[in-house]
Amino acid sequence: MKSFKLSAAVLIMLSLVLFSCVPQRRYLEAKQKKMECEQTSKLYKDQLRKDTIKITEMAAQATKMTKEISALKKDTTLLGNSIRKLTKQYDKIDALNDELLEKQKMRSVQDATEIQNLLTDLQKTKEDLQTKEDALKELEKALNLKKKSLDDLTTQLDAKDSILNAKNQKLIELQNILNRKDSVVKALRDKVNDALLGFKKDGLDVEMKNGKVYVSLQEKLLFQSGRWDIDPKGQKALKNLAKVLEKNPDINIMVEGHTDNLAYKGSGNIEDNWDLSTKRATTIVKFLLKNSKINPKQLTASGHGEFMPVSTNDTKEGRAKNRRTEIILTPKLNELFQIMESN
Repeated sequence: MKSFKLSAAVLIMLSLVLFSCVPQRRYLEAKQKKMECEQTSKLYKDQLRKDTIKITEMAAQATKMTKEISALKKDTTLLGNSIRKLTKQYDKIDALNDELLEKQKMRSVQDATEIQNLLTDLQKTKEDLQTKEDALKELEKALNLKKKSLDDLTTQLDAKDSILNAKNQKLIELQNILNRKDSVVKALRDKVNDALLGFKKDGLDVEMKNGKVYVSLQEKLLFQSGRWDIDPKGQKALKNLAKVLEKNPDINIMVEGHTDNLAYKGSGNIEDNWDLSTKRATTIVKFLLKNSKINPKQLTASGHGEFMPVSTNDTKEGRAKNRRTEIILTPKLNELFQIMESN
């Protein structure tokens, strides 16, 4: 009896174990299938995305091919019209040929020569038509070549138009710079005029030419005859001028000394008019630097002796005009030169 109870207990425990294992196994199988389904779904989604991209690309290609077909249809319109005309002519010839063959059967032997002539003419007509067809094909080839040449020429013209537009833009930039330069020169001339207005009666003149401002000072305003030390009245004029020049760092200042053609009669280190004109120019440059904040890099001194006269040396008045110092003011054109160098 005790053995039976023990066996029953074992059976009950085995039953519980078996029943508890079955749901666990089914859960694992279901979980595995779910994972497989998710992987399969992911694969299908990736494939669907790739297929969508391919469909989009094929649609773009189809659109492109449709445009190309439309262009080909337009290009072949002329050829199609010509072929239709030839087809009609061939139809007429075939009808005529049939009619002639029928008549040949009906006519007598005496009409054989006439029929033969007609057939010869018919053959000649066919040959002529074939020749015209060949010529039409050659014409089509020539037309295609001309179309290609026209396309190439259009491309070249587009490129030239682009270059021309760029050059026009450069010209506009240059013109704008020149306009600004002219405005600067005019404003500078007005300022110099105002500063030196009281010295006009003493042989001083201010003018604008060739895009520069020329300040011409006669000898009587600046120097004693044959001397290069500056008179007090000339010093005052130069100081007034220096106040204007030191406020314009974007101009170059050229000081040129000039004499008449009478031989220099002085002594010392000055031997001739060349030396005298150069000494006077350098004296004025040094005076301007001493009495202003002008950058020395803006200044240049040069002497020309009697070789650049503005009047005749045959009269006293003419020689007086030639004995002068010219201060030439030129705007710096760095921006203009940069544009020119870039071309």
